[in-house]
Amino acid sequence: MIRFIACDLDGTLLDGNRQLPEEIFPLISALTARGVLFAPASGRQYENLRTLFAPAEDSVLFLCENGALVKYRGRTLHLAPIGDGLLKGALDEIRAIPRLHPVLCGTETAYIEGEAEPFRTLSFEAYTRCRAVPSLDGVIGKEPICKIAVYDEISAADRCIRVLPQRLGGLRTILSGDHWCDVSAPEANKGTAVAKVQELFGFAREECLAFGDHMNDYEMLSRCGSAFVPENAYPPLKERIGRTIPSNTEGGVLWKLKEILAGKEI
Repeated sequence: MIRFIACDLDGTLLDGNRQLPEEIFPLISALTARGVLFAPASGRQYENLRTLFAPAEDSVLFLCENGALVKYRGRTLHLAPIGDGLLKGALDEIRAIPRLHPVLCGTETAYIEGEAEPFRTLSFEAYTRCRAVPSLDGVIGKEPICKIAVYDEISAADRCIRVLPQRLGGLRTILSGDHWCDVSAPEANKGTAVAKVQELFGFAREECLAFGDHMNDYEMLSRCGSAFVPENAYPPLKERIGRTIPSNTEGGVLWKLKEILAGKEI
């Protein structure tokens, strides 16, 4: 019996226009009524997720910032920030590579520096609470930093992910989109967050289901007894997981949730 469902958003649950399908809310209500806890699991910040899922805010659990922050009914259940001592060096290494742009993702606010476009516009679109500051160095120590999101103007898969991991010792760098990499504390990922939820709520691995489309979802998918990727998933992840649902543009997650509610085998 499934008791917990973790679901990535961009490329997984969101449609081709990056919109949350309204049909998800009656499905969440039906799952909640059956004792199933639904968790949006995203690289997005808490405030963004809370706004997006406002009609179901008190029913869902939020896995934010790629698992570095877990919130439930306004309470912080898990936090794995980057140590302040590592932040300045990491920022300097990122800035040293042309056309890379960092976002410091705090527990409350995301911070950017500079005027580069389309990075600036994309950041304000992606983060509900986003502030431009003269220098990110001045943010260090003001609030816990869940991750550094790095925008690569050219290609994250061809450049950012090939260069940053060896430069950022003691931190975890993962590909999170066509133009984005995420840098976090070594223990911060969606899988660790799911493990914490399993511990706190008493969920067994086989009672958990996950959906995801990119490599920042891999640990989460591996941590659950059942896991699916949409047909549009990043090919290396698709190959590792094997089990697919229709693409996000075809409502694959919605289709699978309806199957679960209809009592069909996973």
